[in-house]
Amino acid sequence: MATRSDRSGDDRETPGGANADGRHRGVVMTGHDGDDGTKAFYILIEARPGKTDEVRTMLADILACVQEEPATGPWYAVQHSATTFAIFEVFPDLAGRRAHVAGGGGDIFRDLDRMNDILAAPAHVQKVDVLLSKQVFTAQTP
Repeated sequence: MATRSDRSGDDRETPGGANADGRHRGVVMTGHDGDDGTKAFYILIEARPGKTDEVRTMLADILACVQEEPATGPWYAVQHSATTFAIFEVFPDLAGRRAHVAGGGGDIFRDLDRMNDILAAPAHVQKVDVLLSKQVFTAQTP
């Protein structure tokens, strides 16, 4: 959650994860690493009004990055509503997930100017463990 400092110097949470100047920090990560094993991220993304095309472009940019990552397995971008999107991505282990964060996809989320321009709030990255899976067909990329 984003914070801001008040006059006394303490950090205070602000609604929607924005600081005093209305900017957010791009990403909020929750969850824990836990034991090694198959890991994933579920990332909830809310576009600013009128910025859905830019969010779709961002998703395509992230996909281009993960195509080059050997430890990023299944990767999906989905759309929940007109402005709500998500990414679900799977890694064989903690090392793979950490390598992904350090790579190009992470760089895209670290571009705070871009994130503040197109996202209504920080992307919510949830660290999750994969319990069960079935390998199935997926939609073709455009």
